[in-house]
Amino acid sequence: MPEGHTIHRLARDHKPLLVGRPVSAGSPQGRFSTGAEMLTGRVVEQIEPYGKHLFYGFEGDVLLHVHLGLYGKWTVGTGPAPEPRGALRLRLVADDDWLDLRGPTACELFTPADRDAVLARLGPDPLRKDADPDRAWARICASRQAIGALLMDQSVLAGIGNVYRAEVLFRAGLSPFRPGREVPERIWELMWEETRLLLRAGVRAGSITTTEREDRHRRTGPARRDDRTYVYRRHGLPCRRCGTEVRTQLMVARNLFWCPTCQPA
Repeated sequence: MPEGHTIHRLARDHKPLLVGRPVSAGSPQGRFSTGAEMLTGRVVEQIEPYGKHLFYGFEGDVLLHVHLGLYGKWTVGTGPAPEPRGALRLRLVADDDWLDLRGPTACELFTPADRDAVLARLGPDPLRKDADPDRAWARICASRQAIGALLMDQSVLAGIGNVYRAEVLFRAGLSPFRPGREVPERIWELMWEETRLLLRAGVRAGSITTTEREDRHRRTGPARRDDRTYVYRRHGLPCRRCGTEVRTQLMVARNLFWCPTCQPA
């Protein structure tokens, strides 16, 4: 599932294509035909990312809410749009630019009140300037639940997924099994800053890289795919820092990865 950096990068890339322009909307698949009719002819006024959610604001207080989920994907192009194929949920056309949306978990029209209701259920988004880390800390420090599970709870922290969960915990030297209420506040402050740092880097690069150069096999140039993470999807491989075998097990229905030496219980 796309994590927060992907959503914020999409918002950044879509703004120059859509904001300030009227759009023509269609739903070749047919599942969003009524919504597409309501969007056609309206000017896009803003695009707001929050966690794993995208809100496209149209004139008249009409909002398009998109949650990509596991399979959702935007495709963008310039010039004549290709003939629609397959399950194309939504096509937006603004002048010479077109954007196709396939396979989202959510593609729906919202009112501002609907958006506010979604945001009220979410924790702070570390990529937003208005994010308040104390909101997340209040949930974490009062919980008996493992910190590895809390980080995957979007009502605690919005935008974090399985990759950033594993990597932030490793960089903080924190066991994913530590109950939230046993996490020292100074460690949480470190995790918050690390999360902001890594997410921002992800927005710039369009991919996730969490390793420092000194911990990679190749220490010059951009990180290769097999050098980008410390523990994520490295089950059975030696830890980059201590050589201990990286372990994995299910936690909140996703594979958790950690180093038992660098992240002691």
